Amino acid sequence: MSLANSPLEPIPVAILSVVKHDYIPRGMLAHTRFHAAVVADDPEQPEWAHERNEAFAEELKVPYVRSVESALSDYDAKVAVVSSAAERHCDLSVRAANAGLHVVQDKPMSTVLTECDRVVEAVERNGVKFMMWNRNFLPAVQQAASAVADGKIGKVAAIHVDFYFAKDAGPPISSRADDDPPLDWLEYLIAAHATGADGGLGHKPMGELEVEGIYPLAYIHVVTGLRVRRVFARAKAHFHQLQLDNDVDDLATVTLEMDNGIVGSICMGRIGNASHPDIGEIKLHIVGTEGSLVISEARPEVSVYYRGRPDTIYPHLRVANHNDWLLADHFARAIDEDGDTPLNAHVARHIFETVHAAIASGKSGLPVDVER
Repeated sequence: MSLANSPLEPIPVAILSVVKHDYIPRGMLAHTRFHAAVVADDPEQPEWAHERNEAFAEELKVPYVRSVESALSDYDAKVAVVSSAAERHCDLSVRAANAGLHVVQDKPMSTVLTECDRVVEAVERNGVKFMMWNRNFLPAVQQAASAVADGKIGKVAAIHVDFYFAKDAGPPISSRADDDPPLDWLEYLIAAHATGADGGLGHKPMGELEVEGIYPLAYIHVVTGLRVRRVFARAKAHFHQLQLDNDVDDLATVTLEMDNGIVGSICMGRIGNASHPDIGEIKLHIVGTEGSLVISEARPEVSVYYRGRPDTIYPHLRVANHNDWLLADHFARAIDEDGDTPLNAHVARHIFETVHAAIASGKSGLPVDVER
């Protein structure tokens, strides 16, 4: 039975710091079980952050309070949605969990591994649910997972994910004068908010592997259910001056040694608006003992072309995509039935540690063990 059509009580949501993308609170609120109660942030945050938060609160017609503690205690919220700058993700999640709220968090889980441990501990100690936002309910990803679970290609032997985002990140490499000052990471991303290109928002520069690596690794987890044990990576800035100036990658390859002798690999990065007619080249390649699969993440889709179409609007549009609603629905079920969430704190932490190890491998040129 769909929870959206059931008489169960609505679930009030506290939206904590919506300074990055607002697609996560929007995705949760698209489900009829969830409704916004308050938007909040800490008072010492910069004024540009308060302006974004306040504008979102006005749109939702709910209060904006410059006190996270007040939002967690005074508005009867049962769920906190965290979409702050990346280095604040875990702190806000821990504070929400300690106040007894269930947590939905934006990616990356953190910029520091020990912060992820704090989230796992707080979630377990307080008996609340945690979900890292993900794309695992896209139709093609679910089709791949079902085909593997049904044994249509035998046992999985190897899996590869292409995850290329067709988005720009400012001027290309070598397009600026030699004596131009380096691009400031936070300053540039604040300005990029208007185009939705501020995915790595925070004081610490983050490469595409750190920001987007959760998605292909979550695909691999939902298809195989297995842990990564060792990684070998190559990562570098190939295209964008912003990444080059801040010594982070815009393109990366990662080889994964997994449980049961399965080999995995990822090729991923930000390859520019002009490189692809869709959001990017995103495919799952799965080799089994009895066959293989190649599945495009974007399907099903339709193509729409018209005169004067802006470069920022992709001509290929996804259809039958209910990913956000399904994530919210499963999260509501987890709360109602004391079940698990689609991407819980333990899995999110393991994915972050895998990314953390891959970044270290890319810097050292050596394989790195994923400890847990």
